[in-house]
Amino acid sequence: MAVKEVLRAEGITYSYYERLAALQDVSLGIKSGERFAVIGANGSGKSTLLKILDGLIHPDAGQVFFRGDEVSEVSLKDPAFRRSFRAGVGYIFQDSDIQLFCPTVLDELLYGPLQLGLSEGEAEARAQEALTMLGIAHLADRPSYMLSGGEKKRVAIGSVLTINPEVLLFDEPTNGLDPRTQCFLVELMLALNEAGKTIVIATHDLSLVSELNATVAVLSEEHRLEKTGSADEILPDSDLLLRVNLVHEHRHFHGGKAHSHIHSHYLFHRH
Repeated sequence: MAVKEVLRAEGITYSYYERLAALQDVSLGIKSGERFAVIGANGSGKSTLLKILDGLIHPDAGQVFFRGDEVSEVSLKDPAFRRSFRAGVGYIFQDSDIQLFCPTVLDELLYGPLQLGLSEGEAEARAQEALTMLGIAHLADRPSYMLSGGEKKRVAIGSVLTINPEVLLFDEPTNGLDPRTQCFLVELMLALNEAGKTIVIATHDLSLVSELNATVAVLSEEHRLEKTGSADEILPDSDLLLRVNLVHEHRHFHGGKAHSHIHSHYLFHRH
């Protein structure tokens, strides 16, 4: 039986201030339980696309669907659909400081389930489970401004996990994190996917795409969908990655002879 799409974007076009193009006629589908990566150079529209998929902003043209139902300003005014969508799709911001606003870490983890109408007991149980799973139980009573960057990222993820969404959208998840936290995050995303979660990331970290072995949608600097395919198909395609400015040709000299090879600043280096 074919796996159903949990999210679909059809002909998405979006401009900031009605003049700065961010996306041009982008269409893609994300299957339930899939690991999916949106990649492209800075400014290509990756984060904008994730925000549109989460209903945080709405396209100038085109449609977004969640489990076959359109996500729009109108549909999100319906209480039943809004609750279903917000419980089903969680968004982890690139900058954790944007996401954290409660007095303590525990309050952050309780906020989402309480907003969805769960009982205090059930919300507390979910929060304690997330604290343990993320290794931050010792931070429960600490305010977010007293956390390191890696600790903030874990709390931000926990604040979404307590909602228990079907889909997790990660915007540039490894940016600014130390290697240990990056490794933890990759392992967490793989574990969540194995547990049935759909994982969607926006990134220019090609090594992360490789580690997740994700389905890949490539955005060009013209804000269009350049290509969609498997990681095994996309990552070795140096012509494609050069064209969308995710790698560049690096020229150097050995013994007086010039050599060039493909180089990326994003932890992905291939001769």
